[in-house]
Amino acid sequence: MLTKQEKQIFREELFRHLDGIAVAPVAYSIFKNNITGYLLTHQTASVSKIAEQFNGNSGYLNVALRMLSSQGWLDYKIEQNSVKVSINAYTKTAFEHFYLYEGVIDLLEYSGKFHPRKFELEPFHKLEKLITQYQNSFNLTLSEDPLISRIQQQILKHIEGILVGPTIVHLGMGGMFHKYFMEASFSADEYHRFPASFDTILTFLSTLGWFSKNNENYTFTNKGLFFAKRATAYGVTVSYIPMFRQMDKLLFGDPKVLWNTEQNVDETHVDREMNVWGSGGAHATYFKKIDEIIISLFNKPLEEQPKGILDMGCGNGAFLIHLFEIIASKTLRGKHLDDHPLFLVGADYNKAALKVTRANLIQADIWAKVIWGDISDPDLLETDLKENYKIELKDLLSVRTFLDHNRIWSEPTSQLDTPSKSTGAFAFRGKLLSNDDVERNLKDHFKKWEPHIAKFGLIVIELHTISPDVAAKNIGNTAATAYDATHGFSDQYILEITSFLKIIKEVGLESNPNYFSRFPDSDLATVSIHYITGK
Repeated sequence: MLTKQEKQIFREELFRHLDGIAVAPVAYSIFKNNITGYLLTHQTASVSKIAEQFNGNSGYLNVALRMLSSQGWLDYKIEQNSVKVSINAYTKTAFEHFYLYEGVIDLLEYSGKFHPRKFELEPFHKLEKLITQYQNSFNLTLSEDPLISRIQQQILKHIEGILVGPTIVHLGMGGMFHKYFMEASFSADEYHRFPASFDTILTFLSTLGWFSKNNENYTFTNKGLFFAKRATAYGVTVSYIPMFRQMDKLLFGDPKVLWNTEQNVDETHVDREMNVWGSGGAHATYFKKIDEIIISLFNKPLEEQPKGILDMGCGNGAFLIHLFEIIASKTLRGKHLDDHPLFLVGADYNKAALKVTRANLIQADIWAKVIWGDISDPDLLETDLKENYKIELKDLLSVRTFLDHNRIWSEPTSQLDTPSKSTGAFAFRGKLLSNDDVERNLKDHFKKWEPHIAKFGLIVIELHTISPDVAAKNIGNTAATAYDATHGFSDQYILEITSFLKIIKEVGLESNPNYFSRFPDSDLATVSIHYITGK
C-alpha cells in the first residue's frame, strides 16, 4: 500500500511529465529561433514586438510565452490588452538548458512517420539511445546551487515525461495494464514482437521504480501500479503530439497548418481515439456530481420536469446512456416513463460520432434521436427539433461536457459590462485575440443559448485556465500548462472560472450555487460543473 506522501510524490511526477510533453516542443522552438537570446538582451518585450521581430504568429507566440511563464521562467503581464513578458531570476538558467530538449523533439518528429499507436523498431532504437543519455543526465553536471539545480531537475523531468508519456499511453491502449500483467510477473517476449528492444523500455521503467526485475521477468511495484492505473491521465496530452510536431510552423510558419486539410479528412492535429480514451478516465469523477443534479431535477413533480435531454456534442453516446440509466433507476420520472416518456436527443458536429452514438444507443436498447448539430447555432437545432420532432429546445434540459471552449470563433458583437481580467492567451489561426474579445465572443455564444436554456437550464462541465503566477508556484500540482498548450495552439478558449461566471451573469443567466463544483476545490481548479438557468 502506498502512503499518502508517496501518492503525492507520484502525482507530482505525473503532472511534471505532462508539463514536459507540452513544454519541450515550445521551449526548443523558441530556443532554436533565438527568441531566448532576444529576451535575455532586451529583458522586457511585448508579444507583438517579438512577433514582428521574428516574423512569427503573435497569437501562438503568446500561448508559447505564457506557457514558459507558467513554468516560472518568465514574468507575464497583460496591460490594456497588450501582453508583455519580462525575464526573472530563473530565465537565464532555464534558457541555457533548453538545448537539452533537442533529442526528444527529434524523437517526436521521427516517430510521426510510423503508426501512432504501435512500437516500431526504428523509433525504438532512437528511444533506446535517448534513454541511455537521460540516465546519464545528458552529461550534465548537476549544480550545487539550489536555483540552478531546481531548473535542471525540472527540465530533466520534462524529458522523462516525453520518454514515459507516449510509452505508458501505448501500453495502456494496447492492453499491457490488463490484470494478467499487473497481477503476475511477465517477460518482454510475452508482450512484444521486438522483445530485446521492449526489454530496454521495461528496464528503463524499472530504474524509475515501476517494475522489479528478476532474471528476465518483471513485476509491477506499487509505484508502477499507481502509474498504470492512471495511464489515461497522460492520454489527452499525448493525443496532441501530432500538433506539437508542427510547433515551428505554428509559431513561425503557416498558422493554418493544422486546418489545411481536405474535406472529409480526419483531424491531423490530434489522435481523436486516444483523446477519447484519455478523457474517459477523468469523466467518471465529474459524472458523480452531475448525477446529483439529474436526480434532483427528475425527482420534482412530473409537471415541473423537462420533457427530455439534449446532449450537445454527444461523442459516442456514453453520457446520454449514463443519464438515462440514472433517471430510469433513481428518480420519480423513472417510475413513470410509460406515461411520461423521456425525449432524448444526441447532437454532434462530427458525423462519424453520430454513427457511433446511434449504434451504442441501439445496443443499450435506449430510444433517442441522433442529429447533426452545431453548438454555435442553437436556433438551427431548435428549427430541426420543431419541424421534425414537434418539440421545442427550451422544453429540454441541455447538457454538455467540455464543449463550450471549443466553439467556432466569430468576430464578437456584444459589449462587456466590465473589462476582462483574464490572464489567458488566445489565438485564432495564429492571430492574437484580446481577452476582452474572447469574453465578448463567449457572451455572444451564451446569448444565443439563453432563450433555449432559461426554462429548464444547462448542465455543463467546462475546462479552465489559471494564472501563470499561480501555475508557476504550483509546479507538480496542476496540469494547467499542458491544458493551455493543447487548447491554445488548437484555437480553443479556456477562460478562468471567474471569467466564465462573470459572462454567465452578464447574459442574465446564473450558475446555481447549490450545484456548483470545481476540481480541485482550490485556486488550482481547472474544471468546473454548473447548472445554469435563467434568473
